[in-house]
Amino acid sequence: MTSDTQPSLINSLQRSKRLATIALMMAVVAWVALMLSAKFFPQYSNILHILMLSTEAGVVGGLADWYAITVLFRNPFGQIPIPRFLRDHTEIIPRNKARIAESMGHFVQENFLSPQVVEKSLQHTNLSHSLGQWLQNPKNSGQITQVMQQILPKIFDFIEQEKIAQFIQSNSLQWLENTKVNQLASEMLHSILDNDFHEELLQQGLDSAHEWVLQHPTQVREITTTLFKELGILKLSKGASFLGIDMQQRTVDSFMEKLEQVLQDREHPWRQYVEQYGKSLMLELQQDHSTTSERLNHSKNALLNSPQLVNFMSSAVVILFNAIKSDLAKTDSGIAKNVQAAIETLGENLLQHQEVGALLNQRLSTLAVHFSDRYSDKVIRFISERIHEWDSTDMIAKIENEVGGDLHMIRVNGVIVGSCIGLALGTVRALVDYAF
Repeated sequence: MTSDTQPSLINSLQRSKRLATIALMMAVVAWVALMLSAKFFPQYSNILHILMLSTEAGVVGGLADWYAITVLFRNPFGQIPIPRFLRDHTEIIPRNKARIAESMGHFVQENFLSPQVVEKSLQHTNLSHSLGQWLQNPKNSGQITQVMQQILPKIFDFIEQEKIAQFIQSNSLQWLENTKVNQLASEMLHSILDNDFHEELLQQGLDSAHEWVLQHPTQVREITTTLFKELGILKLSKGASFLGIDMQQRTVDSFMEKLEQVLQDREHPWRQYVEQYGKSLMLELQQDHSTTSERLNHSKNALLNSPQLVNFMSSAVVILFNAIKSDLAKTDSGIAKNVQAAIETLGENLLQHQEVGALLNQRLSTLAVHFSDRYSDKVIRFISERIHEWDSTDMIAKIENEVGGDLHMIRVNGVIVGSCIGLALGTVRALVDYAF
């Protein structure tokens, strides 16, 4: 409930109470006035008795409704001794707080959080379409971006505090020390080989190398010159050039020929060698005590024990955080614009790709049903415990503020309806007396 709504409800409650009290007092005053009038004007006693019966019924209706509403929240008799059967049916809401808590919990569970209800509701809801429409709206994506601009700098400031930074750094280093990177590397290789990513990577690499050699003949010439020089055969190649033999070009041509063979032949021995080497490396990394695994873990530990590396990483993180904070502080933040554009693009893609949307709906529905089945009891228990912990006075005040205005208007209706019924009964009585 907002701060503006609370005073409005309190004012409505007080206004309804005053109106109900005024209606009851008017009925009492009218009743007394009519009784006195009947004494002083006996010639009008018939009509006055009809009206008096109407006001009596209005007083009874108003008092009865006042009592009925009051006993919901408190004991209207106070310390006055009353029969037990009356006392046991006062303060109905405070006395039954535990039962109300359990009933509310079961009501929420049965009507909102049960797996059957959640699944049925989501079957008629296109979550991905609604999400896509919401995300592609510039107003909504702008709000998300603004929240990000406000929260991220505060998170960075918190992380950059000296003690927090040291805590995170020490725990991160400890986690890395206790982590066997050979197992991680083995799993990565397993995923790459199983999904034939190595074939794609190799193909992309060979295509890029082939294209680069064709487009950069000068740089290729320089590389072969450097290579021949390191091998000590540069003078020999120059001597062969006098005989019309260009050893450097022949080397390049030979390389290109081999490269094209590998590109065209999916079963080329070089490709098979790469795959076999990858599988062999994966199997070695699966074994914690293999030479490859021990070498990899030793290299990791050596890096972690290097103060220079740790200081460099800490400095790099600080520099990165400062750069992000500085950019987010700008009104025309590039990061914010890119994030907002990415959010809107995501929304558009969700609307355009129906297959992805259908799959997302299915996954979200399955996830929601799973969570409702697993955690609904905990949610209900939490609700019941919070209601049990409520102070009875506070609970009564909350309920009265919410519905008290309407309840006290029932008192007004009681006076009016009672008066009407009394008037009708009085009229019937007068007609019967007149007829007989």
